[in-house]
Amino acid sequence: MINTKKQILAISGSIRKNSSNEAILKLIAKLYADDLEFLVYHDIDELPYFNPDLDYEMIAESVKSFRELIEKADGIIVCTPEYVFSLPGALKNALEWTVSTTVFSNKPFAFIVASGSGEKAFESLDVIMSTLLQYNIPESAKLLIQGGRSKVNEHGEIIDQKVLEEIKKVVDTLMMEIEKPINAFG
Repeated sequence: MINTKKQILAISGSIRKNSSNEAILKLIAKLYADDLEFLVYHDIDELPYFNPDLDYEMIAESVKSFRELIEKADGIIVCTPEYVFSLPGALKNALEWTVSTTVFSNKPFAFIVASGSGEKAFESLDVIMSTLLQYNIPESAKLLIQGGRSKVNEHGEIIDQKVLEEIKKVVDTLMMEIEKPINAFG
């Protein structure tokens, strides 16, 4: 039987072991296992610091691999914390490695910011990704979970039913965006 599940690349902005952001991504993968195939990208901290001088001839294999994963995915979901009122450096660095490419252009995308406050990271990721994607991300494909660590228990389960429903709404929107024709974005 041919695998017809859509491929989702899930990226955690946190490199912390057992982070609540990765727990949210793993929970989504479990909830949608019948419909979607998730690849949680774990190597965000292995990408070299972005350097435009190395972007073409001397590009690192880790960067090539990251770009290929984005290109091959039917959709992307990011779940990230906020550090010092901004995106974590590792996530920002990873996104910078895609600026000279079109790997994100018109790619179905959703994101969740799960952090103490998260407002600045949410705004920043929205602007950055709308630029890279070349379309405005639907409101229903974005979620800010304030107090994120308090919404996930030690077993990686969402303990707030309202938050769980909001997460499902984000993923459902991503699934609908994947089914749209490519010229329907924007």
